[in-house]
Amino acid sequence: MKLKFFIATLAFGILGLTFNSSCQKKTDCKLTIKTVDIAGNVVGGATVKLYAKVKTSSGSTVEADLKAEGVSDGAGTSTYTFKLPAILDIKAVSGASVAIGIIKLEEGKAVEKSVTLK
Repeated sequence: MKLKFFIATLAFGILGLTFNSSCQKKTDCKLTIKTVDIAGNVVGGATVKLYAKVKTSSGSTVEADLKAEGVSDGAGTSTYTFKLPAILDIKAVSGASVAIGIIKLEEGKAVEKSVTLK
């Protein structure tokens, strides 16, 4: 009797954990920025800044608190994870070369963007 009770309790516990964890939605927004030069070669060591521009009530534009900064690796990539969707501006700098762009992050999706340093 005790063995049947134990097995039934264990089975319900496993089912409960399975259904509880499968209902949790992954909402992270993953972003990979690839920096390249005008010839299409990857650029490692570029400083990549992501930021959101917000209009104020006076009509001017300011940088929001939502921002991130990183450095591209030897493959020219830098990777970021945000908790919420957003539209971000991109600015990459390597020496005197600059690249700018814009990216839209979507809930639960991975997005890749290539920017060209000029």
